[in-house]
Amino acid sequence: MARRPLPRILSNGGAQLARSRELARTAADSATDVLHPLITVTRGLSRLAAAGRRRWVETPKDKRGPLLFLAASVVLVVALVPYGPLLAVITLMAASAWQGRDRTPPPPEGPDESQTQRLQSLYEALVPYFSAAEDPAPLYAHGGEWDKAFLAHEFDDAGRLGQLLLRYPAYFPDGEPQARARIENLLTAKSGRGREYHFAWDEEGNRLTVTVLAPLPTDISAQRFVTAPGETVLGFTDPSEVQRTLPLGYGDEQRDVPPVVWRTGARSTEPHLLVMGRPGSGTSTLLRSVALQALQYGDVLVVEGGGTGEYMCLAGRDGVLAVECGLAGALASLEWAANETERRLIALSRARQAGHPPPDDCRRPLWILLDRPSAFVHLAATDGHKDPQTLLEAPLRHGRAANVTVVVAEQLDNADVLSDAVRQHACARVVLGPALPDELAAALGAPPHTTPLAQVPPGRGYARLGHGPVLRLQVPATPDPYDDATSEVDREAVLALLPPRNEGVEQAVPLEAAVAEG
Repeated sequence: MARRPLPRILSNGGAQLARSRELARTAADSATDVLHPLITVTRGLSRLAAAGRRRWVETPKDKRGPLLFLAASVVLVVALVPYGPLLAVITLMAASAWQGRDRTPPPPEGPDESQTQRLQSLYEALVPYFSAAEDPAPLYAHGGEWDKAFLAHEFDDAGRLGQLLLRYPAYFPDGEPQARARIENLLTAKSGRGREYHFAWDEEGNRLTVTVLAPLPTDISAQRFVTAPGETVLGFTDPSEVQRTLPLGYGDEQRDVPPVVWRTGARSTEPHLLVMGRPGSGTSTLLRSVALQALQYGDVLVVEGGGTGEYMCLAGRDGVLAVECGLAGALASLEWAANETERRLIALSRARQAGHPPPDDCRRPLWILLDRPSAFVHLAATDGHKDPQTLLEAPLRHGRAANVTVVVAEQLDNADVLSDAVRQHACARVVLGPALPDELAAALGAPPHTTPLAQVPPGRGYARLGHGPVLRLQVPATPDPYDDATSEVDREAVLALLPPRNEGVEQAVPLEAAVAEG
């Protein structure tokens, strides 16, 4: 049965809401400019009325009679004088406008003394990197003026640098990663550690923009995302990096958050995913989130090398073919997956040659989730078995045509254990947890444009889809619902996304039987 397309209100509702908010904000600003004199006079009248009321309250009761007589006399005199009421109205309006003026002190022009010292210190620190002895008119020199090199700057409420736009000489080798890294490390240290900075190098204009990034939200729990078939939400990133938002629920509230969407299927340029990180960084959380989204439209095969049972919540569910934790079950499951990939290729080829549509059993996506294959590699070498990763060569090479997707998660310390097929075909990359710049560049294929932090929350890292840019990433909280340390809110959120149990069906036996028959 053909799937109905998503309603347009779901696909581009976030953009329409953003445009509506912008139009409303523009209309409000225009109305404020037009009605500014009336607003000022009204505010002044209220202030005069409040001052008169305070004066009446402060006046003793025995003096209120003479005060009323004096006010009545003034009103009578004004009424009898020629043009008196008109002059009185003009005087009242002038007094109201004076009292209703904006009394907010103007912001100080230029940085204060402490900010000037910060900028001067930063300028002096850049002198050894942006100066040369052969330069007749150096832009950076000891004792020089920082305002000639720093074109724009902003400070936050704490007095720390929030944004900086600086010029650098044309002879600086801004095309060399090492030279850039030295400048970025220096600016990070001088501007304040513990924050993430984004560096935008303008090689044509010899300018560098340094921006402090706001922390990504860590309170996004597992939920149904508004996506099309073949789209998987890996996490969420900065609003300036993507042109799409997803409506997410936060209890009774709803917000639009920019996602990192990974597209799979026959037309995907990155059909397979490699996730790397250190223990406790959230790699298993990301695999659980991917599995819950994949079960909406396909079948999932989970092979866990850690042996911790973090995926047992998926066992026995509709669409879950197996959850294997042992070496024998892993070999049997991966061998079945390789045979299934070949079977799909043959069936699809025959259907195309006959001019028929693809068979129904080849249309449903098959997902292979392999967590920590390095544990199986050591066990297989000890017992004399072959490396289980060799069974992934067929799904990795032909998975796009056969509608098979492979997701591999491994620790950064065991990155050298990954096979060449995984490194070559898993073009979508995710690195979670703290990592060195060299490790990020080696795992993602390109260095990030931000400074990695030493301490990050679980599920925090970077993502790169194919040859695209490196994006900051925060994985939605998808913990093991059977873990005692999981909060009740997160447990209920994950359990609500799990498919119903497939009672009376064993998972590992059919795969082993299929391998034996094949």
